[in-house]
Amino acid sequence: MTRGPRMGGPMMAMQGGAKAKNFKSTLMRLVRFSSDYWLQLIFIFLLAIAGTIFAIFSPRLLGDITSKIFEGAMMMAMGVPGASIDMGYVSQMLLIMLALYIASSAFTYFQSFLMAGVAQKITYAFRRMITEKISKVPLKYYDSEPFGDILSRITNDVDTIANSLQQSVTSVVTSVTTVIGILIMMLIINVPMTMISLISLPVSLILIGSIVKVGQNYFRQRAAKLGELNGMIEENFGAHSIVKAFNAEKRSIEKFDKLSDSLTETTWKAEFISGMMMPIISFISNLSYVAVVVLGGYLVVDGKIRVGDIQSFIQYTRNFSQPINQTAQIANILQSTVAAAERVFEFLDEDEEPKESTNPATLDHVEGSVTFENVSFGYSQDNVFIQQLNIDVKPGQRIAIVGPTGAGKTTLINLLMRFYDVNHGSIKIDGVDIRDLKRKDLRKIFGMVLQDTWLFNGSIRENIAFSNHDATFEEIVQAADNAKADHFIKTLPDGYDMVINEEASNISAGQKQLLTIARAFLADPAILILDEATSSVDTRTEVLIQKAMSKLMRGRTSFIIAHRLSTIRDADNILVINQGSVIEQGTHTELMAKNGFYAQLYQSQFEFTSA
Repeated sequence: MTRGPRMGGPMMAMQGGAKAKNFKSTLMRLVRFSSDYWLQLIFIFLLAIAGTIFAIFSPRLLGDITSKIFEGAMMMAMGVPGASIDMGYVSQMLLIMLALYIASSAFTYFQSFLMAGVAQKITYAFRRMITEKISKVPLKYYDSEPFGDILSRITNDVDTIANSLQQSVTSVVTSVTTVIGILIMMLIINVPMTMISLISLPVSLILIGSIVKVGQNYFRQRAAKLGELNGMIEENFGAHSIVKAFNAEKRSIEKFDKLSDSLTETTWKAEFISGMMMPIISFISNLSYVAVVVLGGYLVVDGKIRVGDIQSFIQYTRNFSQPINQTAQIANILQSTVAAAERVFEFLDEDEEPKESTNPATLDHVEGSVTFENVSFGYSQDNVFIQQLNIDVKPGQRIAIVGPTGAGKTTLINLLMRFYDVNHGSIKIDGVDIRDLKRKDLRKIFGMVLQDTWLFNGSIRENIAFSNHDATFEEIVQAADNAKADHFIKTLPDGYDMVINEEASNISAGQKQLLTIARAFLADPAILILDEATSSVDTRTEVLIQKAMSKLMRGRTSFIIAHRLSTIRDADNILVINQGSVIEQGTHTELMAKNGFYAQLYQSQFEFTSA
């Protein structure tokens, strides 16, 4: 199979992680992405603000209670006639405080509940867009990107965004509201004490800004290195039998350890930088707290404030540092979120397949003629290996495509199915340029059986019916019988209801091939594409399948890619491809009589066998 150059997972992930990132633009894009939920978010913010405001009043009321009790106790200690503690006032304030706490808790609960719903809706929107994007990205993207890194963007990065939205969005609102509300209450109590407390604010903000700037780079690197590691793990699990067969376990483990150590080091640096925020800010807040306590004690002795006021102010001072600490935590989360969002948006911004025609053509009845007219193609502009290719296939013909490895045989099929588009020239079916057809309509015309079998985690019945979801069970059984698969299916546990595992390792390679052939039978296509369709079955089964294929191909245009040339001797026309060009064509007898390239290929197989 001819493919474009595929770069290894780690290299591709490193290239993606090494590019400069724009923190501000990505953050703004994430905000715009959430625009459909702005009304809900505004309501959530109002609930968060209300809950915060109710909580802010509580220390003030508690200070009033403390002052009332202290004043009553002092008057009683001084022997003032009729002096007592006003328990009625205390009870009334306690009930008000209880009501405030309940209201604050209720608003906080509802805003958290609603925010969780919005976060999941945004996550769903991301996953839906990614899923739609997967089908729109051209095949060359998957030929050059590691699958593990793509999966990391879809799972880990989207989950990071979801968790951040749920944890940090309302925290920003409550933190800002808390800072403003507490600042007002502190100014009401005493201005000089407030000024001392505020000294810690700019110092904390400067430190947060510096730490965030340093930490952002490490969090971005961590996301990229996690993609590298996922890519390596995916590759090794997908080919674990090959790794074992070549005794490559040690090399794989060493490679894993190297990537894991690199990820660990980057994660440690990211967490260490972000972990510095809270201790530094707490230290600054404690210094401010000590200064407030000293000044407050002096003002109480001087009679300028009440005892309850200093108690309230101390609580506000403590609470004032909490929003700053939350801001530090949010900044930490925000770094991870923006790094993850950048990677998701990078995928969503990938070039898509060329747009379909605005006025698509239709083929109500496919005759099956296929024409390649002056087709040129290369996987890159520097490597155009198909030049001015011309092929004319009549309806109902069986066309065999042969040639050495890398000659461009499978590439012709990729072009015919529009997995890739030609650079120049055109491919026509019944005289209609395939670019004028919708891809969905074009691919309905074809039935494919590839050398690389693909089955999914589901029953055998579901795997066969993948090509025709409306097929009845009788039709599925008939297709399996035509593919010579019915007998072995009935010998399996649960028969057609047997579930194939994720790796399809509970059936043999030959059985997998038979199921994919049955899938093609069930599709009943107008044009067949067989790419080494019998490569994984034994000789006896191959003979039976060839007979069934002959029946299936009767009256249909068929393209057969085969390395075993003995299997295509009955083809109506054999195209011999070499270096992207048709160098010979004709029937088996005609080509053998020419004693050219095809004859050499054919004879070399028997020479190899006899050797």
